Amino acid sequence: MRSFSLFSSCVIALSSFAVAELNLSQPLVSKQVLSSAFTPPQVFKNANLVRNTNLDKAYPRETINVVIENIDSKPQSEYYLPFESGLISRIGGLEVKDKKAAEKGNFKVETVGFGTESSTSTEFYLIHLPIPLAPKEQQTLTITYSVLSAIAPIPAQIAQSAKQYVQYTFSAYTPSAYVTEKQKTKLKFPNAEVPDYTTLPADLNADKKADPQKQGSTFTYGPYNDIPAGAEQFVSVRYEFTKPLTHASMLERDLEVSHWGGNLASEERYWLSNQGASLKNHFSRVEWQKQSYMNPPTSALKALNFALHPGAVDPYFTDDIGNVSTSRFRPGKREASLELKPRYPVFGSWKYSFRVGWNADLSSYLRKLTKGDSYVLKVPFLEGPRIAEGISYARVNVRVVLPEGATNVNYWTSVPLVDSTTGIHKTFMDTVGRTTLTLNAINLSDEFRDRDLIVTYDYPYTAGLRKPVVITLGMFAVFATAWVVGNLDISIGKKKKTT
Repeated sequence: MRSFSLFSSCVIALSSFAVAELNLSQPLVSKQVLSSAFTPPQVFKNANLVRNTNLDKAYPRETINVVIENIDSKPQSEYYLPFESGLISRIGGLEVKDKKAAEKGNFKVETVGFGTESSTSTEFYLIHLPIPLAPKEQQTLTITYSVLSAIAPIPAQIAQSAKQYVQYTFSAYTPSAYVTEKQKTKLKFPNAEVPDYTTLPADLNADKKADPQKQGSTFTYGPYNDIPAGAEQFVSVRYEFTKPLTHASMLERDLEVSHWGGNLASEERYWLSNQGASLKNHFSRVEWQKQSYMNPPTSALKALNFALHPGAVDPYFTDDIGNVSTSRFRPGKREASLELKPRYPVFGSWKYSFRVGWNADLSSYLRKLTKGDSYVLKVPFLEGPRIAEGISYARVNVRVVLPEGATNVNYWTSVPLVDSTTGIHKTFMDTVGRTTLTLNAINLSDEFRDRDLIVTYDYPYTAGLRKPVVITLGMFAVFATAWVVGNLDISIGKKKKTT
């Protein structure tokens, strides 16, 4: 791990602080409830806004660079970002940074919404600026997020070997709670095959040109001037995407730490589906074999490639039926590769659930601090398949099973979470059970692959002796019981006569 030594030094420096400084046990994404009469105060304006939408994966990825200006008479630190209530539940991995100082990290972001009695269709992300923006001052924000389940196949049914086209509907005016002086939206398609798209009147365009402007596989809507807060102008684009729209409704990821075995055991359980166009006719095995020989583009998911960390060993792969032998594992110094083929090609609307696991040397992920009995565990929060078209996750549950007797558990990750708990997990020959940290996230994508999860915990030497002592006492108890039972006189003797 390249930055492990640096982090260990940081942890040592931080160890003198209170525990609360290291513990992020509160969810990174919270929810506030607003009154139905709430409207964001007009204390900002967007001086310039450029939105880049990347459509080369199975989910749109949005990057908004916006220059905000404080138009109020007082310093302001709360910037509202609006979404429709039906859309905000599918927004994933939203992060905000200062474009000119990205190295300072992400800003604090939380979701806010209205009570159940409200009829409004808009909810907000509330962005907290780390330093309040003074009146008439400007700051450039970079806002990135993904939109899950936003691409629809048109037509919804296709032949087995036909090309797949998908449609994406969005607002040419970037949704904003504030007036935007100037803005435009750039779309990057996977190729130049875009047969259908919405055109807007030239008088809406600030340059009085055809809208959108096309240049190869890039379309540009705008620029537009003086767009009022909350304005929308919905448009649609339909483009070729002959790849699977892979989506995981659930990913359960377990990381089990064993100090005695020096092992980190990883297991991931997937519930996958292909959100692409379904088959117009029945599946033909003969046609599929012909396609496999020619290897043309297909909308079916036919293989998964897991890029594992160096040192991964003993991989296994099973589905609901049993072990699947169509796989290839290649260890490597830079990374290990596990290539899997599902039991059947996963076409549009088809589902496939499976589990995959492997072991790794714990010393590559765990360090002991120089003072005390504290340990630092650094692992990827999300690994998963690495496929060109990407994969999205509706829900991810990560469970870190620590050794029995581990205490004072703290963690850090840059992945936005919705929940975190600490509990007990009992397994074979445990006494009090193993300490378990469970983290839950929603609406993630493979863009978060290999984001770090850092866990610190205390594991005293006496706790490590708990299991061998219990096993030894258990064996003595078994031997003692066997000896007592073996010395019992259970023979049947003659009954003595009484006179």
